[in-house]
Amino acid sequence: MVDALNGEPGVYSARYAETDEKRIEKLLYNLKGIPAEKRGAHFVCSICCIIDENTIIRAEGTSSGIISEESHGQNGFGYDPVFMTDSGKTFAELSAEEKDTISHRGRALRELYDKLSQIEF
Repeated sequence: MVDALNGEPGVYSARYAETDEKRIEKLLYNLKGIPAEKRGAHFVCSICCIIDENTIIRAEGTSSGIISEESHGQNGFGYDPVFMTDSGKTFAELSAEEKDTISHRGRALRELYDKLSQIEF
């Protein structure tokens, strides 16, 4: 979700264009001329686990950063090469272990694990 684009591409991120490369190209084109301080972006992962009709567990993880003006790094997939973290590196420049500690998916899964561990089966 990119702030300057009113949350675009949002839930349509996989359908924003035909390939990862074209999705990044379109995103950067749509942000052309937008300064770094207005290029805020967020990855969000929401998980819902239904155990039974009375036990529904929801977890959410968010990663915040900015969209860089060009791609950096070879790791990851999707928008990782342009999603700049507070560390000054894109998700694509982080190791899998580094990315997991700050990624939206890692955060959501850790929250889900914590909530599941509190349930008595």
